Amino acid sequence: MFVDVVTIKVKSGNGGDGCAAFHREKYVQKGGPSGGDGGRGGDLIFVADPRLTTLIDFKFQQHYRAENGQPGQGEMRTGRDGADLRVAVPVGTIVRDVESGSIIADMSEPNRERTVLRGGRGGKGNARFATPTRQTPRFAQNGQKTKEWQVELELKTIADVGLIGLPSVGKSTILSVLTSARPKIAAYHFTTLSPNLGVADHKGTRFVLADIPGLIEGASEGAGLGHDFLRHIERTRLLAHVLDASGSEGRDPLQDFETINTELQKFSPKLAGLPQIVAANKMDLPDAAENLDRLKAALEPQGISVFGVSAATTKGFTEFLDAVTQKLSTLEPVLVYEEADLNTGYFYERGFAISRLDSGAWQVEGGDVDRLLDTTDPNDELSMRRFQQHLVKYGIITALRQAGAKEGDEIVLGDWEFDFVE
Repeated sequence: MFVDVVTIKVKSGNGGDGCAAFHREKYVQKGGPSGGDGGRGGDLIFVADPRLTTLIDFKFQQHYRAENGQPGQGEMRTGRDGADLRVAVPVGTIVRDVESGSIIADMSEPNRERTVLRGGRGGKGNARFATPTRQTPRFAQNGQKTKEWQVELELKTIADVGLIGLPSVGKSTILSVLTSARPKIAAYHFTTLSPNLGVADHKGTRFVLADIPGLIEGASEGAGLGHDFLRHIERTRLLAHVLDASGSEGRDPLQDFETINTELQKFSPKLAGLPQIVAANKMDLPDAAENLDRLKAALEPQGISVFGVSAATTKGFTEFLDAVTQKLSTLEPVLVYEEADLNTGYFYERGFAISRLDSGAWQVEGGDVDRLLDTTDPNDELSMRRFQQHLVKYGIITALRQAGAKEGDEIVLGDWEFDFVE
C-alpha cells in the first residue's frame, strides 16, 4: 500500500525537575542545599532514510515522543538527559506544521537529519538558588514541559526527470527500458498506483527518472489519480512527456499533449513552465510515423524536442537520452524548500502582553510569563515569594495597573489564576 500523505503528533522530551535536598553527614549540622539539576529532555529528529519508499508505517503509529529528562538528586547529582528520538522518513518527505502551514523540514537528501523539536531544559536544583541572604532555599526549579505538535508528512518524489502522460502510453515500459527499475506493467489504466523510480546511466551521466501515475482530463480537480500524485512532479527538473504516437486507443497524440499540459497549468503554473521533452512511443505500430511528423511540426517551433521511440523494441532511445542529459546539464538543481523553525518556547522571547477576556479577567501572556511559570513551584512558599518579586521586577504589576486592573480583579497567567492586590 502506497501512502504519501499522513498526519502525526510529535513531542520532544520534558526537562527533569530540579531537586530540593540538603547535605546530610554525620557530625555535620545544618548541611547546605545539595539538590542537583534535572536532565534535559530528548530532541525529536527527522532522518531521511533512502531505504524507505512510503509513509505507510505512520498510518499505524501516529505518536512520537522523545524521552523525558530524569529529575535531579541529592548530593548535587544531575539527572540523566532524555534520549533523542530519530524518526525515519523516505527521502523527499516534507514535514509541515499543521497549525501554521509552514514547512519545518525538507528531507531532500539521503541520510539528512533535521532537529525540529528541542528537548525541554532541566530544572535547577535548590543549590542553584542559594545566596548570602537566602542560604537554605527549600524550592527547586521545575523542568520545562514541552508541547505536542501536529505535523503533516508529505512525500514528494525526488527525481531529475518525470515521465508524464495519459494512462497506458508506455511510461512504465520506458522506465524499465532505461533503468533497472521493474515497475508493474499491464494493458489497463492506472496500473501505476505509486511513483516508480529508476536510475539511468547514459555515457557516464547518471540521473533519476520517476514514472508518474497516469493522468486524465480533470486531474487538477482531483479526477482519477490527479491530486494524489501531481505532487510527485513538483521537484522534477525536466518533464519527459510520453505520447502514444500510434493513437492505438483512438486518441490523437497531439490532443493528449494539450490535455496533460492543461491539467498541469490548472494545478500549478510553475509545473507547466518546467522544460519538456517528448518521447513519441509505440513507433513500431501503424500510423505512428505520420503522427510523429505532426507532433514535430506542432511542438518543435515551440522549442520542445520530439523523439520517436519504441519501448517494445527498445529502439530510438540513444538520441532521446542524449537530449535529456544535455538539457539536464543546463538546469538548476532539484528544488529544496525553505525551512522554518517551530517556536517551541525553548528560548523564551522577552516581553509580555495584557488583554481583557470576555469574562472580565485580565490575561497576561508572553515569554516573561512562560519563564516565570516554568521556574516556580506553587507548593513552596519561598518559590511563590520569588514569583511575586519577579512580577514586580518584570513590570507586570505596573502594566496591569496602567491597563486598568483594580483590587480584586482576576488575573490569568497560563493555567494560574490570581486576584489582583494593590
